[in-house]
Amino acid sequence: MRKMTVTVEQWPLKQPFVISRMDPMLHGEVVVVEIEQDGLIGRGECERSDVFEPDYPPVLPVIEAARDAIEQGASREALLSLMPPGCARNAVDCALFELEAKQKGYAGWQLAGFDQAPQPVTTVFTLSLDTPSNMAAMAAKNKDRPLLKLKLGREGDIERVAAVRAAAPDTRLVIDANTGWSLAQLKDYLPKLAELGVEMVEQPLPPGQDHLLEGIDPIIPIAADESCIDRSSLPELVGRYQIVNIKLDKTGGMTEALALLKDAKAQGFEIMIGCMIGTSLAMAPALLLAQQARWVDIDGPILLSKDRDGGLGYHGSTVHPAEGLWG
Repeated sequence: MRKMTVTVEQWPLKQPFVISRMDPMLHGEVVVVEIEQDGLIGRGECERSDVFEPDYPPVLPVIEAARDAIEQGASREALLSLMPPGCARNAVDCALFELEAKQKGYAGWQLAGFDQAPQPVTTVFTLSLDTPSNMAAMAAKNKDRPLLKLKLGREGDIERVAAVRAAAPDTRLVIDANTGWSLAQLKDYLPKLAELGVEMVEQPLPPGQDHLLEGIDPIIPIAADESCIDRSSLPELVGRYQIVNIKLDKTGGMTEALALLKDAKAQGFEIMIGCMIGTSLAMAPALLLAQQARWVDIDGPILLSKDRDGGLGYHGSTVHPAEGLWG
């Protein structure tokens, strides 16, 4: 028999984190799942998104509803039908993934089917949605980072990007509208963003409006984030997006994320690996996926006042694996 332990943790942020559709976040709230069997323990972490997004399914009850099956030995593959995609399944799946790796004497990257251990990657550094002057001030403090990601999605977005570009003239820029634009805004903004050196636009329109992107030949590639949950999302993205953003808290864990990664690449999508607010325990499995990505957004721990002990090595914007953390 297995034993599953579920713990809620709060991790203060260095400063409030703001995106277009939510109130400011003052802390990260995560759920850690530990699954023990025969003296071996696997761990997984997810964001408790229901705390910040009222319409999000409650994370703890979803985990508890599957407790009996999990403790009686449900496999990662069984979880795909036992639990819905999302945060709750991610924490459980990653815990089972690490447990299985330990039981087989594998490293996590070997169980994932990759050819080599994870190497350091460059992550974006995210600038929270704010006034143009405040975002420019943050950009100036971080102008030596190779890649900044700007949270947008409200009036004045071009002014925000222009202010950041002036403050960080040599930094690569990507932007995330978090579903906050209309089609008319997107068409108006794309050439202006290209002139400002933006190299990718993430989720400009709300899910359900993806069809409006048909026939657009964007001067800047567009990434599906909220519109890309798991493999079932891909048919609605073909011909509309050029990139998919794979997040473990959306796919519901490594098992589905690996399958989505394979299918998305086979269908010609470029890959971005993203994250929610969380500690290095949540980022470690994403680091495995990030080996296959053009854009990497696993800066969650940088935004925290303090990371988990023994976390990934964050040196500037370079993320280094950590022995013994996960997998």
